[in-house]
Amino acid sequence: MTTTELDALDVLRRLTGRDDAGFHPGQLEAITALVDDRRRALVVQRTGWGKSAVYFVATSLLRARGCGPTLLVSPLIALMRDQVAAAERAGVRAASISSANATEWDEVAARLAADEIDVLLVSPERLTNPRFRDEQLPGLVSRIGLLVVDEAHCISDWGHDFRPDYRRIATLVSELPDGLPVLATTATANERVVTDVVEQLGADVLTLRGSLARASLRLGCLRLHTSRERLAWLSEHLDDLPGSGIVYALTVSTAEDTARLLAEAGHAVRAYTGRTDPDERIELEDRLRRNDLKALVATSALGMGFDKPDLGFVLHLGAPSSPVAYYQQVGRAGRATANADVLLLPGHEDQDIWHHFATASMPNRDKAAAVLGQLGPEPLSLPALEARVDIRRTPLELMLKVLDVDGAVRRVKGGWVSTGLPWDYDEERYSRIAAARESEQQAMLDYESADRCRMELLQAALDDESAAPCGRCDVCAGPWYPTTVGEDSTRAASATLDRVGVPIEPRLRWPTGAGRLGIELDGKDVSGVIGPDLRTEPGRVVARLTDLGWGSRLRDLLAPGAEDGPVDDAVLGACARALRDWPWDERPTGVVALPSARRPVLVDSVARRLAALGRLADLGDLDRPAPEAQTGANSAFRLAAVWGCGVVGPQLAATLEGHRGPVLLVSDLVDSRWTQTVAGLHLRRAGADAVLPFALASVA
Repeated sequence: MTTTELDALDVLRRLTGRDDAGFHPGQLEAITALVDDRRRALVVQRTGWGKSAVYFVATSLLRARGCGPTLLVSPLIALMRDQVAAAERAGVRAASISSANATEWDEVAARLAADEIDVLLVSPERLTNPRFRDEQLPGLVSRIGLLVVDEAHCISDWGHDFRPDYRRIATLVSELPDGLPVLATTATANERVVTDVVEQLGADVLTLRGSLARASLRLGCLRLHTSRERLAWLSEHLDDLPGSGIVYALTVSTAEDTARLLAEAGHAVRAYTGRTDPDERIELEDRLRRNDLKALVATSALGMGFDKPDLGFVLHLGAPSSPVAYYQQVGRAGRATANADVLLLPGHEDQDIWHHFATASMPNRDKAAAVLGQLGPEPLSLPALEARVDIRRTPLELMLKVLDVDGAVRRVKGGWVSTGLPWDYDEERYSRIAAARESEQQAMLDYESADRCRMELLQAALDDESAAPCGRCDVCAGPWYPTTVGEDSTRAASATLDRVGVPIEPRLRWPTGAGRLGIELDGKDVSGVIGPDLRTEPGRVVARLTDLGWGSRLRDLLAPGAEDGPVDDAVLGACARALRDWPWDERPTGVVALPSARRPVLVDSVARRLAALGRLADLGDLDRPAPEAQTGANSAFRLAAVWGCGVVGPQLAATLEGHRGPVLLVSDLVDSRWTQTVAGLHLRRAGADAVLPFALASVA
């Protein structure tokens, strides 16, 4: 063995604490390519293969040769926490800098200056932070001995988890001095993604691809007709699954509903979503690692960032939109165990959810032109720009990042500026990406209805030439899971899903930029806080459209093509239950209808029948129906669109003049909450003591 190989083996054994530890095929080849040959390498290996061992061992060897610290770009804060902990166990001094600890940069910088850090982990978002990018990154790059790009599939817009911030890495790589080694790693890259990543890493890239088969995983897919049956099956059989694990859901509301149902059935579970507080996330991750919980019911917020080698199972309520994304999530299981179970319970609503997210990261031609038309040499903050271009905050920020990568805009202190460079909408490229997304969705449907080995299908989706039947999945060996659902479990699931009543918080402030759109109150631009004498009280809807229970029924009732008609007894009963369980400070004494442009008969019948049912005064209707929701519009433009609706006419004004007590404001759908806010404002100005918004459903 060479000196490098002997030294590497010694570091590995210190890292693992085992005197008999050895390298997996490909690990040593990657290490020597980085340390001896100073090459750029892309490693595509299954989860659990030991990619982190490659960069920790290479870091130790390079540091021993007098090289600077390793800069490791890592996509998730949770993943960074795990990597820092793993580095410390290996005797490698590590630190991280991200949005979670940005205030600690001065301390980290001092440790770097004192050469007390071997690995610095940064989030890709830090690379676009003006201060970090302009003031700190150049000096750091001049000192590093190795650049590592973890989860490198995020670089590629062909990847299942493309992130615009990652595309900045290509610029960073191009600015590195010759001979500085670069390592990119991923477990989820097909040939198209590999080609894209290699092109961005530059010339003479060593690509190491291993088999992606996971011998520990037993895959299966169980088709059940309804969400009630899926939840009933899960409640009945969760404890039969080995160890502790993850139950993935496609939406936040599904994760929260499922966790509630399972907890009420006596299971030790918690929800984990993008809404979960960062400190609570750490606590929940630790509890699952200690097996204090049977499962976390999670969205994709719990993905690449979580490492529990003995995770016993991964179950999906609803399918991800591609086999590649599915492989990434099921890869959490069975990393250090001989057996782990993976089961997919697909839902009929999956394709609607896929369609919503399919091209979210790709810019729209007209909206991109609107953004570029507003930007100049003077910085515009995100809120200021949002008020000018009618794009909601999250997609606007995503678009700016894409335009930044393309060189058309730049983030600076104080906001965003135009670079003045020409930008052309690459319609062919975005069309090809959209087509690729559709192809991935079809591949996922093929996986669900597979007549060949499921592991082989996943490997094939990742262009793994070693794909072969696993002999363990339900196609190879037959179903290994129960296929029936007990009546008691179904009844319990139905009882939970039949619950109604979701709180709707009132708007408390006018949106930034509303005054620029000509929105005035008593001759003055609206801005700042909405006064307590003008705002609504907390409201209620029967359910969210994304809910597993009443959400499905209300989606059909409120669908764009649905026929308008009077409310039926079942929906009215759900409304009555939601009102009965509403913990208001004071019961409403009257009902006012907010007419709907699309469903006037439905809204009118709900208002009239609730008034009769609750013995409330039927006060009548507001004038000017609310317009259709502007999907994708930002807050200021949504307010502008509804500013003229819900006006109090003379007849209603006369009725309100002698009325005392809170008014129940009835509508069909809550989206941005501005429609209810404006209608409530008019009612309060007309003399209503308080306004309680109530609707059949909310969008989220």
